[in-house]
Amino acid sequence: MSLKNHTVLSGVQPSGDLHIGNYLGAIKNFINMQDDFNCYFCVVDLHAITVKQDPESLRRNTLEVVATYLASGIDPKLSVIFNQSSVSMHAELSWILNCVTRMGWLNRMTQFKDKAGKDRENVSSGLFIYPNLMAADILLYKATHVPVGNDQKQHLELTRDIAQRFNRDYNCENFFPSPEPIIDNDISRIMSLKNGLQKMSKSDPSEYSRISLTDDNDTIIKKIKKAKTADVPMPDNLNDVLVLSEINNLLNIYSGFSSMKKEQLIDQYKGENFSNFKSELSDLLVSKIEPIAIEVKKLMNDKSFLFDVLSDGKKRATEIATKTLNDVYDIVGLLRYDS
Repeated sequence: MSLKNHTVLSGVQPSGDLHIGNYLGAIKNFINMQDDFNCYFCVVDLHAITVKQDPESLRRNTLEVVATYLASGIDPKLSVIFNQSSVSMHAELSWILNCVTRMGWLNRMTQFKDKAGKDRENVSSGLFIYPNLMAADILLYKATHVPVGNDQKQHLELTRDIAQRFNRDYNCENFFPSPEPIIDNDISRIMSLKNGLQKMSKSDPSEYSRISLTDDNDTIIKKIKKAKTADVPMPDNLNDVLVLSEINNLLNIYSGFSSMKKEQLIDQYKGENFSNFKSELSDLLVSKIEPIAIEVKKLMNDKSFLFDVLSDGKKRATEIATKTLNDVYDIVGLLRYDS
């Protein structure tokens, strides 16, 4: 069923060294949506600067995310690909939403508490109000659906609260939609290969905690071989797997890159030690990641093409964003005139 009257907005931070958690948690979903939805996929570079960035690395990483989008199968003719900061309306709408959002709502955001830790007084104010920028990203295109992981679900609920508050405060019922989450229940959050209780992350000091989308074949095989499992054979049922976090994580990865459910994989490998399982998982990952890695490298050597994709995406995104923001300014009562 076509959902072309529905709009999806999502994005990936240009943190560099995108890994299989980014692919399974976000990019793979993007590919599956672009035939059915009006899709806007941005590189959220404004979100990235809530923590200090090296400017040259940020520029390169932004292009690398675009290259990864394309190499993974996102079609710039079907989807709008752009970097967030190139469309100034994101920041402009964010300020207006700052004036709608209540402090109490932001104080409830658990991700800020997790990221700030005990040093809350010294983190940037941008990190605190970043959920409002996320809301602006979504509402600027009047997105009806947003693919999110469990760690972002609370922020999407905040976006819904902000949209409803704006509509109510300015007596413009249904101006902003209440976006619905898209959660792929078949793909759980991908965890570290060294610790099944920690999210796979670039910030982990161990290279063996993650598999990057640009890793070569030998590196992938070596990382899977060293991945933590358990001192027991593969269990014969899902309940026993779920208490073994590292095994559950590897099964999630296998399932995410194949067409097989975890229950099917458990039935296939039950009672075995993990050498054969790891070998076949490595083969699968190599077959899926190698083409992406080759294409990313090729595209990063053709930056003029990447800039052409971004330029076209900026133009298409700006057309929609300008109309929404002009309508918001009229609703709020901000004076607009031609110079």
